[in-house]
Amino acid sequence: MIHFFLLFFLSFSGVRSLGVNYGQVGDNLPSPDKVLELLTSLNISKVRIYDTNPQILTSFANSNTELIVTIENEMLTQLLDPQQALQWVVTHIKPYFPAVRITGIAVGNEIFTGNDTVLMANLVPAMMAIHEALGELGLGSYIHVSTPTSLAVLEESFPPSAGSFKGEVSSYISQFLQFLSRTKAPFWVNAYPYFAYKDNPDIISLDYALLNAMTYLVDPSTKLNYDNMLYAQVDAVIFGMARLGFDGIEVRVSETGWPSKGDVDEIGANSENAAIYNRNLLRRQLANEGTPLRPNTRLEVYLFALFNEDMKPGPTSERNYGLYQPDGTMAYNMGLSTSSASVSLSSSATK
Repeated sequence: MIHFFLLFFLSFSGVRSLGVNYGQVGDNLPSPDKVLELLTSLNISKVRIYDTNPQILTSFANSNTELIVTIENEMLTQLLDPQQALQWVVTHIKPYFPAVRITGIAVGNEIFTGNDTVLMANLVPAMMAIHEALGELGLGSYIHVSTPTSLAVLEESFPPSAGSFKGEVSSYISQFLQFLSRTKAPFWVNAYPYFAYKDNPDIISLDYALLNAMTYLVDPSTKLNYDNMLYAQVDAVIFGMARLGFDGIEVRVSETGWPSKGDVDEIGANSENAAIYNRNLLRRQLANEGTPLRPNTRLEVYLFALFNEDMKPGPTSERNYGLYQPDGTMAYNMGLSTSSASVSLSSSATK
């Protein structure tokens, strides 16, 4: 009964806060216009891409889809020059806006958990240059600038009230938080309970990792009840920011998901768990839930990912986070239903 309710509700209303990551690391993916057709049929109107692919931007024009675009890590150094940053916005954003509803620019991805301290030092100056370029072109109030950060940036994450950033990156994080506070942009975090469960299956409850609300953990400091790991991870980030003197910055989840297939040592990576995790995530999004620390602030979440991507390097799981196969068949059924049974994704690939 719950499953059919989700199908009915989603088909007619969509999910206001649920977005999806549309990756393109595959040689057999459908064309952007077919992808838009699928997203529209699912009533998903928030999408994040990992570049500024002109084919995607052109295809998404005059749709109701809100788009977050990405500046690749290797581009950051060039953007320290204000003129280069302005030229980037003139080339990659201005020709498409407002026909394409670009709402955010992600400057790099998971930079604070890499080993490149030069890149870390350049991140906020590059973000400032892009933000100022947007302002110069009259776009600053429409498009926020931020960067997705891996949860691995935290030194402590449980209990949530103990949340703190690693000492070696705290100075960079402080500079970043100062920028977010000044520009009113969100802190984006890539949060995957799957990784924590895979590494500690004897310690972490599978129900807790799958958002099943069958295990409740109490933060001894705040006495807040946590029935799932994702919300605990988000609140740990909020506490970490407070420790550096920053309250009130919104935290959004730029990536979360569960792989439907994995290698032998990737415990828990299977289609059953992937379906449970994403159905529970969808159910919570339909309820417009906030975390225990911020119950009245709806948590915005971007699911990873729309498609299985066959060219991603790494373990088997990396190629199996998708809700869909590239041919349009479901990788598993998480409770999403298209409003039309005729959506077909058979077309040439985009690269």
